[in-house]
This record gives sequence, C-alpha cells and structure tokens, in this order.
Amino acid sequence: MLMDLIAAERRALADMLGKLDDAQWRAPSLCAGWSVAHVAAHLTMPFRISEDEFVRAMQRAGGQFTVMSDEIAQRDSRLPPAELVAALADNVHTPWSPPGGGLAGALSHDVIHGLDIARPLDIEYPLPGDALTTVLDLVTGTEHAGPDGSNPFGFRMAGLRLSATDLDWSAGSGELVAAPARDLLLLATGRRLP
Repeated sequence: MLMDLIAAERRALADMLGKLDDAQWRAPSLCAGWSVAHVAAHLTMPFRISEDEFVRAMQRAGGQFTVMSDEIAQRDSRLPPAELVAALADNVHTPWSPPGGGLAGALSHDVIHGLDIARPLDIEYPLPGDALTTVLDLVTGTEHAGPDGSNPFGFRMAGLRLSATDLDWSAGSGELVAAPARDLLLLATGRRLP
C-alpha cells in the first residue's frame, strides 16, 4: 500500500513540476533559502546520484546530511527542469527511502516537499487522505522524537492536540489546534507560510 501511495505522489509531483514556467521554477519554496528548482533537485537526488557519489558528498560535508543535501541542491538546481521532471517520472516505482525512514519516510519526503512547492505558488495540489494521515502520524509520533520530545523538524507535540478539520485524524493531548490536515502537516514540519 505505501509503495502505491509513493508512486501516486511522485506522479503528481512530476505532473505539477512539468507544468511550471521558468518564473515558477525560480520562485521561493517553503524550504528556507531554496527555490522550487532546489526542492526539485533535492527530491530527485536519490534517483540521479550513485551510492558512491552520495558517500563522497557526505564525507565532504563532514557527515552532516543537511549540509550535503544543500550542496547538491545548490549544484543541481541549475539542471534543466525537464531533466529533473524526468528523473522523478522515471522513478515512480523506485523503492528508495531515507535512512531510518522506511517507505513511510519516503512518502513523507515526497508529500512534504510537494507542499513546499505548491503552497507558495498557490497551486491546487491534490493529496489523498491516506497519504496525509500516514505522514501526519509519522511526523507527530514519538518514534523519531529527540530527547526534548521534538520531532526532526523541531516541532514539539507536548501539550497540544492536533485535529484535522477535513479528515478523521488527530494526535496528542492538550490545547486543541484544529486546521486542515495540510496546514497541520506544515505546522508540524516547521514551515513558515508566506
């Protein structure tokens, strides 16, 4: 089931990216300091670089994934948009997943970055409810929480109950934060809305 959701998400991403004009490719995304082209380069990185290149890039970055990812996104954001779209479209069924994240992590990666692109461009971006709830469960769960209870994005659920107004989903206990599922996901992943 997860691989089906991932494939559908990658097809939707490739479709959205394939319709963007040059100005939209250069527009800021919700990822701080990254344009849409940077996010597209990041999304397609696992399909475009070899394992050896990944290891060398991690070594150059001192083992810091965020630094390595930014360096590759900066470099590869200059690739032709059609090449980035093709890398995504040609790999809708590739079973890549982030280290430690499994297939749910791969789905989260694609869904979150899809919103990083669509929201600031004001593009209607369809997301199936089961994909959203899977990702919300992952980012609000305790499995990847740090010692202070925050998730990898720095968001803390302590004292909050998140409740989707458009889906049957909620998590946590405490002060109610009710909003559409997409907005809750952006909140839980530390995105600042334009």
